[in-house]
Amino acid sequence: MALATATALLVSSCSSSGSEDDQDSADGTPSNSPAATAPSTPGTPDPSTTEPGTPTPAPTAPGTTAPAPGTPGSSTPPGTPPGNPAPPAGARWQPTPGLAWQWQLGGGVDQSVDVPVYDIDGFENDASVVAALHAKGRKVICYINAGSWEDFRPDSAAFAKSLQGSDTGWKGEKWFDIRKLDQLKPLMAARFDMCRSKGFDAVEPDTIEAYNQNSGFPLTPDDQLKYNRMLAQLAHERGLAIGLKNDLDQIPALLPDFDFAVNEECAQFDECDRVAPFVKAGKAVFHVEYKLDTDQFCGKAKSLGFSSMRKKLELNAWRKPC
Repeated sequence: MALATATALLVSSCSSSGSEDDQDSADGTPSNSPAATAPSTPGTPDPSTTEPGTPTPAPTAPGTTAPAPGTPGSSTPPGTPPGNPAPPAGARWQPTPGLAWQWQLGGGVDQSVDVPVYDIDGFENDASVVAALHAKGRKVICYINAGSWEDFRPDSAAFAKSLQGSDTGWKGEKWFDIRKLDQLKPLMAARFDMCRSKGFDAVEPDTIEAYNQNSGFPLTPDDQLKYNRMLAQLAHERGLAIGLKNDLDQIPALLPDFDFAVNEECAQFDECDRVAPFVKAGKAVFHVEYKLDTDQFCGKAKSLGFSSMRKKLELNAWRKPC
């Protein structure tokens, strides 16, 4: 949503880029499945479509005791099961260029899409969803918002008013003051702990380019670099891969810190060459377009080694891959 926040504002509030696709399934075939229907407001939880299931605690390593969630010494939100300790350095997943993916943040996750990578909402999906995808051989990325406050998240009360700036343009969201690392680091650590405890393989932190937005704070590029590197460190300490979401200007500086990229609309704005360094470094670029059809961007995307598809702005199950 970082560029999606900026870009989606350019894309405007249109709920999708093509009404002719509204009744299509995740892979573009006709379907009336509820899984292909997203909430009317992008990013707003829809409890009626959330996957059922109770998280199953993962065993801790022999001789270690995980602190109970919500107790001193634990950064895990209450109600989240303790997870495995971080694996040894170098053991985290390293997504390689060309992996097909599904990105679904709206509605109950359609698990029938035959791709090796899923990117789903970390709060709205429990451990049973991640386990079911793992059972099918999928890697699963945990979407969380790392750069702006959302009033509908269960931990929203933990973020002080002083951390909240201007509206992002999405309902119920305000930019964070990313200069306040001492306050935001433990809160982000708790979110990453949630991702790890549910069994996710990686994290997609959203809205991580506040420095070039109207955030309400005098943020600098250096502020953003420090914040984004802090996020990368938190992920790696937990054995999670982490993706750089948009933030094109800082790719040269942040490439060593991030394991893959997530990009929105680089083809529409003729910016895909700026994301290509990830592929040259052997790291995947997971890319979507909202307004262009596949014949307008897939040729270039494939030549660059991107994992590309067209999605609707609400990011429901529908997809049209290259």
